[in-house]
Amino acid sequence: MLPGKKYTPEDLVRIALRRAWLIIIPLIVGTATAAIVSTRLPAWYRSETLIMLMPQRVPDSYVKATITEKMEDRLATLEDQILSRSRLERIILDLDLYARVRRLQPLEKLVERMRKEITIKVEGKESFRLSYISQDPQTVQKATQRLASLFIEENLRDREKQAEDTNDFLDSQLQDARRRLLDHEKKLEEYRRQYSGQLPSQGASNLQAIQNLQMQLQALGEATDRASERQSLLERQLADLQLPAPPTPSTAPSAEGTPADSAPLELDAARARLQVLLTRVKPNHPDVEIMQRTIRSLEAKQQQELKEASAAGRKPTDKVVSPAEAIRQKRSRELQAELDVLEQERRDKQQQEKRLRERVSEYQSKLDAMPSRESELVELTRDYRTLQTTYEGLLVKREDAKLAANLERRNIGEQFKVLDPARVPEQPYSPNRIVIVAGGAVGGLVIGLLIIGVIEYRDSSFTCEDEVVRLCQLPVLALVPIMISAEERGRSRKRRLAAIAATVVGLVASAAAVAAWRLRP
Repeated sequence: MLPGKKYTPEDLVRIALRRAWLIIIPLIVGTATAAIVSTRLPAWYRSETLIMLMPQRVPDSYVKATITEKMEDRLATLEDQILSRSRLERIILDLDLYARVRRLQPLEKLVERMRKEITIKVEGKESFRLSYISQDPQTVQKATQRLASLFIEENLRDREKQAEDTNDFLDSQLQDARRRLLDHEKKLEEYRRQYSGQLPSQGASNLQAIQNLQMQLQALGEATDRASERQSLLERQLADLQLPAPPTPSTAPSAEGTPADSAPLELDAARARLQVLLTRVKPNHPDVEIMQRTIRSLEAKQQQELKEASAAGRKPTDKVVSPAEAIRQKRSRELQAELDVLEQERRDKQQQEKRLRERVSEYQSKLDAMPSRESELVELTRDYRTLQTTYEGLLVKREDAKLAANLERRNIGEQFKVLDPARVPEQPYSPNRIVIVAGGAVGGLVIGLLIIGVIEYRDSSFTCEDEVVRLCQLPVLALVPIMISAEERGRSRKRRLAAIAATVVGLVASAAAVAAWRLRP
């Protein structure tokens, strides 16, 4: 190539015309080779089906589905299951796929090959397209139908199993929650039974009981005071009756002639007065000491009279009581009996008061224990409310899971449906022979152009006057034209005819190859 040489479009056209055979021959060879190769390649057919995810027939407001996965996630799980080795091996054996190469290759490689020939493509949010390629159009259609049915069946089976598993899980959790709830209820029952009366809910009743007991104590105190006043009055009356009456001459002597007012009567009267004094004053009071000396002297007198009666051979005579003394003694006995009744009532009231105060103390202790019982009960009740809420929530979920499981068993939940069934392909999917032939022609053309470029790069001859002037910096004095003989013209004409003939033959051969491929059954 001459340094600094530039090519114009006219130069390029001239070079192409001058070296046309270098373009035509590679073009014909590339086209013919591609046509032959395309006829030798096996035809691959593709069958595809469109599957859509149909929503459940029952509205979600009535029955909520337990499976809420997106279609992409569910499709990925189903793809792993269906494209597993066991499933694909069963399809290969049932449909007799790869019959020629099954004897030469292990089944594992055929499974891997089939896995590569299956294509799953998501289209939209609720549909996907499943396709399969093979060399037999009938087989590819059957295999695509089989794969589509597996997707539908496996989806139904997985949904039903997942719904059943969810139902079983919720049922087991519900049983466990019920058991824990019953155990906690027993603890609460035992706690309420153990601390009955000390619970916060019983505070008002305890206060009311204390108020009632205090009112009873008040009424009892008032009754006791009245009884004490009555007892004091009776004791004074009794004391007055027991005072000795003034001595009077006896009109009824005894059988032995002794006076009626003897020492025993005086002794009894003195003792009665002493008892009355002891109820009013202390034992060391002077009046008490005087009365005690009087009683001792009367006792000595009585002893003396007994001795005298014994010495005289007489028995002690009975006392002679006057009517007034008899009335006085009767009244004394009545007063003493009433005093005994009042004393018994006083003791009863004391016991009753003691019991009432014990009950007040008991209720007060229950009130004092309420704060601690309240904190303990709050903790137990909080745990119980938590367990109860958990149990109620699980119960609702279990019922929803039962409805969802029944929905899946009847196949009215979400499921895949074939929109476009697989068909027997009429034309092969691959190879695209037209593209191959066109590619061969383009390749041959590129090769021819590369050859011309190499030749022109290595050509250092001058082809025009401008090149001589530009490169040699010398003026051109004369041009000698090319002298071509008739024989050379003939050879050149024959070469052109041969090139044209070869081009025509190559084009005819390519057309024949394409036609044969088109017309092949």
